[in-house]
Amino acid sequence: MAPVVRFRSAVALLGRFPALAGVDLDVGAGEIVLLQGANGAGKTTLLRACAGLVQVVSGEAEVLGHDLLRDRRTVRRSIGLLGHAGTLYDDLTVEDNVRFAVRAGGGDVAAVGPAMAGLGVGGRLRTTAVARLSAGQRRRVAIAALVARSPALWLLDEPHAGLDAEGRDLLDGLVRSAVAAGATVVMASHEAERANALAGRTVVIGGGRVLQRDAVHVA
Repeated sequence: MAPVVRFRSAVALLGRFPALAGVDLDVGAGEIVLLQGANGAGKTTLLRACAGLVQVVSGEAEVLGHDLLRDRRTVRRSIGLLGHAGTLYDDLTVEDNVRFAVRAGGGDVAAVGPAMAGLGVGGRLRTTAVARLSAGQRRRVAIAALVARSPALWLLDEPHAGLDAEGRDLLDGLVRSAVAAGATVVMASHEAERANALAGRTVVIGGGRVLQRDAVHVA
């Protein structure tokens, strides 16, 4: 079976700086892979490259069978990226934000209600403008939007940031459930203990390259 993520000598530039400087990486279907490395190592750039948001300018880069050097847009419908800031619209309600994300990804809007309820942002919060939410509630809305889309590949950048203990446990359960249902997860996190309990292996990034790709963790 072809890997979900396949990079060979992949180079991506931020301006003139090679944020990815020749990445070699395979991620197989059903894996939970943790990216670790210092700030500026290239973890976020790698996640965004997988999402088709940063262009790979040379080498090879395939995600879910899509050649990212030829077409970065098509793959976006099959991935879910949870970034630092999220992609929420402050002037829209919680439900409108989640619905927008699902429709943009070609998903089933019937999943919107259950996703919001599962993250604790349904009920009275459903019609609340995102601008009025706390940081933790906003994070839950962003996660609900990802869950409702049911993407084949989850790309998580510091996913536990802004969540309380209950929210972090809830997210971990959602990640495990998604993988059990056939999804693949690549995540970057500085919360080593919690992230290691989720991940099957760690990929160490440094200087825009993969330094180690098979550090195995036992949950």
